[in-house]
Amino acid sequence: MRGWKFSEFVPDPNAGSLFEKLLKLFQELLVHTSGDVSEALSWLTELDKQYKLTSAEYGMADFIQDLIDKGFISQKDPQSGFTPSAKMEISLRQKALEDTFGEIKKASKGKHDTKFTGRGDEFTSDRRPYEFGDSPEHLAVSESLRNAQINHGIDEFKLTHDDLEVRETYYQSQMSTVLMIDISHSMILYGEDRITPAKKVAMALAELITTRYPKDTLDILVFGNDAWQIQIKDIPYLQVGPYHTNTIAGLELAMDLLRKRRNPNKQIFMITDGKPTCMKKGKKYYKNSFGLDRKVVNRTLNLATRLRKQDIPVTTFMIARDQYLMQFVDQFTKANNGKAFYSSLQGLGEFIFRDYKDNKRKGHR
Repeated sequence: MRGWKFSEFVPDPNAGSLFEKLLKLFQELLVHTSGDVSEALSWLTELDKQYKLTSAEYGMADFIQDLIDKGFISQKDPQSGFTPSAKMEISLRQKALEDTFGEIKKASKGKHDTKFTGRGDEFTSDRRPYEFGDSPEHLAVSESLRNAQINHGIDEFKLTHDDLEVRETYYQSQMSTVLMIDISHSMILYGEDRITPAKKVAMALAELITTRYPKDTLDILVFGNDAWQIQIKDIPYLQVGPYHTNTIAGLELAMDLLRKRRNPNKQIFMITDGKPTCMKKGKKYYKNSFGLDRKVVNRTLNLATRLRKQDIPVTTFMIARDQYLMQFVDQFTKANNGKAFYSSLQGLGEFIFRDYKDNKRKGHR
């Protein structure tokens, strides 16, 4: 078992049943173990021994059986171990959303308001004369009937084109987003776990977009020596590899993914803790982990400039305080005309949510 130092567990009196309390803790451990059910249960058992989480009436065996019965974990055959089910994966994303973006209230339907008025979805308090092509759904019925009465009188009542008014609406923009997650070795360097908070933010953002903004698109990729696309369901199981940081490969893949999207509004979120240290030259890798290598940095900055010309902002979330990284991020952000947050892991989710909303409000009419 990996070495972990746990603080005292203080049960939440509002957390619900004992199963629900244990489930939340188990979900937390499951993200730390990258989906290893056996290891997460082993940790939970150790916590139970130390802090008496269960009771005489409801023990760990009962909890495990409930996980199976309620469909949170499954087993393909008796020889293989348990694995998280699709239900658990959804539950993990919902928990991440609640933990990271706890202030979000559920809306009736997913949308993004912009500052522009037009043929949109959400009504404002303003009205204007009817124009050819306006949706009948936006017709201000009471005001139109009142205009007809004023213009023609009650005795010869008639409703003409000039009497009609429509309610003005906000145009609802759509956004195509690529989320880049650094899985280079530095994400667990010196015993500091940076990948787990990054995974939580990624799960929360995925759940936010798919449930609150269902018309938007979200592509997720990871980058180390190379970059590759992953599915939403893969996020909890991400593991750091013995990789350098090939930011170039990540940005190039992000550009390819966004090129396939027809939305005019596009953006990239990049969560990283390290400067670019790697790039590919033909079939070989060029790597340099010391300082800021100008070959790698210049290639990366060129991509930042290309993205700026394509009106694709990159928001970088730096989760370390290395001076070389800060220097690089400053250069990258200036070249892209994007945004950068020099944040601690604790505030990472809040920053992502704020910037996502801000960019959404800059949609094109």
